[in-house]
Amino acid sequence: MLRTAARNARPKFPLRIPKVQRCLLEKDAFWLSGGRRSAVTQAASTIPASVDDRALITLFDEPRSGFSSSPWSHTGLFGHPSLTHPRALISLTNATLLRAQKLTDRILRARKSRNELLKVVKNLDRLSDLLCGVIDLSELVRNAHPDRVWVDAANHAYEALCEFMNVLNTHVGLYEVLKAVLSDNDIMNSIGPEAFQTALIFWRDFEKSAINLPPEQRERFVALSTEILVLGREFQRGVVTPRPPVSIKPEELSGLKDQGMGVRLKLQARFTNRDLLVYPGSLQAQMIMRAAPDEEPRRRVYVAANSSTPDQVNILETMLKRRAELSQLVGSESFAHLTLDDKMAKSPENVNHFLNALMDHTAPAVKGALRSLSLRKQEHLNTHPFPIIQAWDRDFYCPPEPPAPPVSLPPLTLGTVFMALSRLFRHLYGISLRPVHAASGEVWHTDVQKLEVVDETQGVIGWIYADLFARKGKPGGAAHYTVRCSRRTDDDDENGDRLEQILDPRSIQESLEFEAVKRHRLPQQEGVYQLPLVVLLCEFARPSISRGATVLQWHEVNTLFHEMGHALHSMIGRTEYQNVAGTRCATDFVELPSILMEHFLNSPTVLSLFNPDSTTSLAQSPNHHIDPCHAIDTYQQILLAALDQIYHSAAVLDRTFDTTSEYAKLQNTRGMIPYVSGTSFQTQFGHLFGYGATYYSYLLDRAIASRVWGNVFSKDPLSRQLGERYKDEILRYGGGRDPWKMVSAILDSPELESGDAEAMRIVGRWRIEDEVGLPGRH
Repeated sequence: MLRTAARNARPKFPLRIPKVQRCLLEKDAFWLSGGRRSAVTQAASTIPASVDDRALITLFDEPRSGFSSSPWSHTGLFGHPSLTHPRALISLTNATLLRAQKLTDRILRARKSRNELLKVVKNLDRLSDLLCGVIDLSELVRNAHPDRVWVDAANHAYEALCEFMNVLNTHVGLYEVLKAVLSDNDIMNSIGPEAFQTALIFWRDFEKSAINLPPEQRERFVALSTEILVLGREFQRGVVTPRPPVSIKPEELSGLKDQGMGVRLKLQARFTNRDLLVYPGSLQAQMIMRAAPDEEPRRRVYVAANSSTPDQVNILETMLKRRAELSQLVGSESFAHLTLDDKMAKSPENVNHFLNALMDHTAPAVKGALRSLSLRKQEHLNTHPFPIIQAWDRDFYCPPEPPAPPVSLPPLTLGTVFMALSRLFRHLYGISLRPVHAASGEVWHTDVQKLEVVDETQGVIGWIYADLFARKGKPGGAAHYTVRCSRRTDDDDENGDRLEQILDPRSIQESLEFEAVKRHRLPQQEGVYQLPLVVLLCEFARPSISRGATVLQWHEVNTLFHEMGHALHSMIGRTEYQNVAGTRCATDFVELPSILMEHFLNSPTVLSLFNPDSTTSLAQSPNHHIDPCHAIDTYQQILLAALDQIYHSAAVLDRTFDTTSEYAKLQNTRGMIPYVSGTSFQTQFGHLFGYGATYYSYLLDRAIASRVWGNVFSKDPLSRQLGERYKDEILRYGGGRDPWKMVSAILDSPELESGDAEAMRIVGRWRIEDEVGLPGRH
């Protein structure tokens, strides 16, 4: 019921020119020459880079010029005055629990008063926000804070509040009150669609928590949920556990195409006079898969990389069985049926319709790519015509290529990319990014920079804290944390919570002050709102005086655009209820705004925004490189989504169910590359825990994003009119509207509104149609 949200390379420059200056000189030369030596025509003018836009370049590219901390003010984390030390997080947690209990008591009394029944949905959302406000902050702290004492305090806060939330999720009294509200037609007719959607979220979450079952079965539900969590953590540990090394004879590496690392490996073997031990996933293993002409070492490295211990397989299969048991306990046929009921897909049957359509439409491209690889293998080994391409052949005959922009670009520094993002948002939505000083104590590391998100008519509408540089102990990869969601607060009616009955008013003071900081009245908008606050974590190389600015590879630029798509969704999705604000929406819809942001990087018009001095967009001849093996990789992702559905079907309860056999069967019947005997890749498929039964989501959202880009933005990607339409049809609703209705509206496709099996088939056909001619993505 009450839910929580939640690659570094640098070119080497000559020493005679400082690197930041060198980057700027190269950019100037590029833009002054009009880009590549291809046909260049002047297109529509663009809005000039503002002072704030240019300040972003200084902020991220010139270390000594940062805005990290203001020496003349002092506060606590995220501007909360009390959060100046870890103990304050513990006392805030205790205060929050006291207030949450009082609010719970109020909801339980609601049937005594018609007026209180009308406020039940609002108060349930307040209760959720009260807890999530501290839980989500703690989740960020325990993942990003470098101080162990802070991390320990955050772990305590997270566990204490989640434990209380789990009690609420199975609270029969709260369920009965909500049931009374939903069964009252007068109340239902009086609330708006956003409130109704919020009420349905609470109702479904109660129903999924065994709320209607007798006490013994509810206890069984809790026990199964706990066991699944423990098994999931064990499974995840197994995913990242290094696989044992494989022995490679020196003579098996003769003829290596890699003359760098390959030569070093052969010298190592010669001087040690022994076989090489190559660990799966290592640089040596990757080199062998790409460059060893002999099949045998590649085969052995592949098998080693995709093998498992019996314990790892057993942990996965036990987790899958417990999920199926839990699902049937609450009346669902399978875990997939239970999970997908409130998603866009609605059912595993619809997911399979979608995946089958994807496979059918992708198969011809895959067969063509494999035929080309087979011809290369035939020529290389002088074999019979069209030898079979095995799993260990893919990287050798079609080495993965790094993503590249559609046109040649100068080195792109981190500050330049943020400047371009701000300019893009201004063109589309009238929104920009503005760097501001963080007060002393407001951030958890000196790397963290604070950005205001500014609307041209409403002023500041939220904040982004950017923690972008790699450091020891920080999680790898990129992530968007919603630390605070939007919601309306002026109609909270806190007087009805009876807080005056608490014997010591000081015991809840920290919680009251914590919430007060969040509230703002925006120009031209009715009411007072809690404004969103998000954190963006990345692991880019840190700039320095000696090395200069951080220069991003193209895949890092894609990553930044993707994560900023989530951030902007959080900013614009300002709703009255926090349970449907911003990215709090269906799992198979939430990636749409972020994936769409990646598409803007395919437009030379958008790429012209990387030049701060340009006021004219450039329309250039595209220079996309088509990765011939992209279709193979896409097809394999579709197969994994299908495998996810099999593993979360009712079949898992059959005594003879075997995850390895099911994987082999799927690969040999629907796959294009044969299953390799002795392998069990499924124990490395980490998404089976966090995205159980929903791995298809990324494929679904990529298909929809491709169509939105092609039908809405591609011809005029800087159009304010189109940006406002997208904002009004998609972003502003968060999760407060049926996703299919939003997609149907933005695409003018009424046939999608029902979200049935046929709608899923239609989207499945879009993917291959829209990806023809697009550059390969990895």
